[in-house]
Amino acid sequence: MSSERLIYLPLGGAGEIGMNAYVYGYGKPGKERLIVVDLGVAFPDMDGSPGVDLILPDIAWLKERRDQIEAVFITHAHEDHIGAVAHTYDMLRAPIYARRFTANIAHRKMSEHGHPEDAVSVVGAYPEQIKAGPFSISFLPISHSIPESSAMVIDTPAGRVIHSGDFKIDTTPGVGEAYDADLWAEVCKDGVKALVCDSTNVFSQAPGRSEVTVGPEIEKLVSSAEGMVVATTFASNVARVKTLAVAGDKAGRSIVLLGRAMKRMVEAALETGVMKDFPNVISPEEARAVPRENLMLLVTGSQGERRAASAQLARGKYQGIEMKEGDMFLFSSKTIPGNERGVIRIINQFSEKGVDVVDDSSGLYHVSGHANRPDLEVLHDVVKPQVLIPMHGEHRHLREHAKLADAKGIKGVLAVNGMMIDLSGNEPKVAEYIETGRTYLDGSVQIGALDGVVRDRIRMALNGHVTVTVIMDTDDEPLGDPWVDMMGLPETGRSHAPLVDVLEEDLRQWLGRSKAATLRDDTKLHDGLKRVVRQSAQDEIGKKPEVTIVVSRLS
Repeated sequence: MSSERLIYLPLGGAGEIGMNAYVYGYGKPGKERLIVVDLGVAFPDMDGSPGVDLILPDIAWLKERRDQIEAVFITHAHEDHIGAVAHTYDMLRAPIYARRFTANIAHRKMSEHGHPEDAVSVVGAYPEQIKAGPFSISFLPISHSIPESSAMVIDTPAGRVIHSGDFKIDTTPGVGEAYDADLWAEVCKDGVKALVCDSTNVFSQAPGRSEVTVGPEIEKLVSSAEGMVVATTFASNVARVKTLAVAGDKAGRSIVLLGRAMKRMVEAALETGVMKDFPNVISPEEARAVPRENLMLLVTGSQGERRAASAQLARGKYQGIEMKEGDMFLFSSKTIPGNERGVIRIINQFSEKGVDVVDDSSGLYHVSGHANRPDLEVLHDVVKPQVLIPMHGEHRHLREHAKLADAKGIKGVLAVNGMMIDLSGNEPKVAEYIETGRTYLDGSVQIGALDGVVRDRIRMALNGHVTVTVIMDTDDEPLGDPWVDMMGLPETGRSHAPLVDVLEEDLRQWLGRSKAATLRDDTKLHDGLKRVVRQSAQDEIGKKPEVTIVVSRLS
């Protein structure tokens, strides 16, 4: 029996939607040569990660094994698959491979972070192969809501693995490559050991709809509008952006792109040739001279992001343009679960302006980029894998997809982040459990989940903060009374006296009662002052704030 093994290890994206990072390895246990498929990010929210800019997978396990990494392969240019590439490059220093459109986006990210652009190499579609240690890898085109999305065909000494990436079955995607059933059948005809497969829409029972179906409906809607039309969608969905622009152009409207990501994606699609043409675009400055009824804006912010163009238009003006009564705003997108609050806030702000908001509740103006359950089964039937490992989904999605595979006679393996699967032989098994988690980009610094920064920030947000300053003289006696500064707390409490005064008086009395040994000992002094503040605040306002004690001793 061979002592070498083939392993699959998700570090992000399995048990959650976002932050995709998957590792494949082949070799002797602990000494495998490794490849990484995707390095993505997730986006923060004020409830769980206040102030954080991005959430990245914890790649400590990979960093420890950087000498074993052959290469990184990026399936497509969505942020949850490519967003961490530049942030992790210094830690891994592995060559990165992607197709032309994806590489264009990756080059920009690398350049912005001061990394060499040539660390990202452009690869053609299947049958072109990249040799990476014991692996031979090809990019197999598959349709999705972004150009040049690809599955990875991973050939190993233990057999062929297909990593689906994000996909849908679409033979008329508008921009990008159509699903080619014959090509997929050819790739899979000699047998596939494992299919590692997108699970996002496993609960959606209806067959997926083609991108081309939304065009006529959007054209009808735009042509019927009387005021200015503003539409938002995912900037990376270049096909949809073009569909919206064409609808505006046909209705005799000038097109304006608002938002850096929107402009960048259109530029990348034209530069790389995945999109051959695009209606003429005018600048926001030029738009001010165009009658409202002859304007169509395509804007970022379909998920309610506070700094995106949609939110800024909802709050007031953006680049000199303002929405008014009689205008129309179209969400040509689905709200990702968790983003509902931000989207509803924008809808209500537009409503207050008299703007008519059209969302996707009718199902007419958006189609998903992910395969629904019947389309997943189409891929199962084409690939015919021995083993199916669900990925890209919450736990409920993975479990349902594994059950679907088992019902079709395919061995379903439920593997969440940190669960290393040994795919050698005919019976996959859990080889190890790896500690996984997340790291945060906080400003310009990466911090660990266990560093306590985010936890402290949440506590301050929930409970407020009090700073106590005490000056001790050379005899270790208080010099004057302690004073208090508060943030995020009400000014008065149960006694109707100013809360600052109540805290300062309780602190003064405690200091007056304290023994000399306590006053000489900074630790005892800190603990006692903190305890007084928290107890007094609890009595006055029903909250125990976070407390910082500053003791200055005169020498």
